[in-house]
Amino acid sequence: MAPADAILGINQAFKKDKDPRKVNVCVGAYRSDDGKPYILGCVRAAQDKIHANKALNLEYLAQRGDQEFAALSRAVLMGKNATPILEDRVATVQTLSGTGALRIGGAFCASFLKGKKVYCSTPTWGTHNSILKHSGVEAAKYRYWDKVNKCLDFAGMIADIQGAPAGSVFLLHACAHNPTGVDPTPEQWFEINKAMKSGNHIAWFDSAYQGFASGDLDKDAFAVQMFLKEGHDIMASVSYAKNFGLYGERIGSFSVCCASPANRDAVLSQLDIIIRNLYSNPPLQGMRIVKTVLQDPALMQMWRDDMKVMSSRINDMRLALRGELERIGTPGDWSHITSQIGMFSFTGLTEPQSVAMLETHHIYMLKNGRVSMAGINTKNVKYVAECIKAVVTA
Repeated sequence: MAPADAILGINQAFKKDKDPRKVNVCVGAYRSDDGKPYILGCVRAAQDKIHANKALNLEYLAQRGDQEFAALSRAVLMGKNATPILEDRVATVQTLSGTGALRIGGAFCASFLKGKKVYCSTPTWGTHNSILKHSGVEAAKYRYWDKVNKCLDFAGMIADIQGAPAGSVFLLHACAHNPTGVDPTPEQWFEINKAMKSGNHIAWFDSAYQGFASGDLDKDAFAVQMFLKEGHDIMASVSYAKNFGLYGERIGSFSVCCASPANRDAVLSQLDIIIRNLYSNPPLQGMRIVKTVLQDPALMQMWRDDMKVMSSRINDMRLALRGELERIGTPGDWSHITSQIGMFSFTGLTEPQSVAMLETHHIYMLKNGRVSMAGINTKNVKYVAECIKAVVTA
């Protein structure tokens, strides 16, 4: 038997647990304050609009997916006036959410960036490394998390970028870094851009939380759009699972900024072959929902409003958890909970403490101390804080 997935395995164990105190702060899926899945208003409206269109059919999409969706997707992340877009040299394919976008990117690196290592942050989303492994790409590491100060190890990150072989690939989290919740400041991003440029490195952005982190699409795309303004030709893997709540629809995109429109066509032709041999064609429904919203100004505004609701609730829970930890006198400095951003908080709990949270208190979280703030609500925040205090003082 293969070992259970670190995240999905914990979620399965949570479902089997009969203890009434149990709390799931493991899986990265948004929950409302009553602990239930949240369907965005713009998604419901788009579904109604799609259902009313009797001209639609269920035929196969091309391997690369719907190219109207592809154009809309890259414009949301890169900005419609990004130079590579205006020069019509971005190859974009529809993917099976962000994981599929990363897997296609891995296969692309294996075939056309032979010998180049892909550098991932330490730590990073656990599946990044396994995706690269299954793609046949050698993964390397760059420093990111300062464990002592619970912040970005900026000096270490810059040193590792500068020390990498020229032309290396760096997998960068566009916003709401998973698992730490720590993002570079705009000023730090500019220095990262300079270090990347001096090494002639390739920036591969993983964008899973645009608009979901701060509630502002453009603010969360700052790093990507700044890199493009600075002349980088990036790759980008995009997920619409979180910011549209389309977890089960598996909708995303993968983009490569190319040298010319002719080069773009060549890249698209090669991505077609990769996709054909992985899963042949992408699915329809999730794409149609996202495309419908991105084409309709009124639905776009609904989407922006929905993201503000989700990001605001998570920020409220950050404030509540930190406040409760401080109110009950939990040892240590907990300010990092509110300085971090996005769905996750890197609590600073050790592996034994995290294991105790699960085994003793039925708080389902990862062993590295990461918790999903979306799993915390007004009904369980006090219990979670009490359990953290208990394992810290044990």
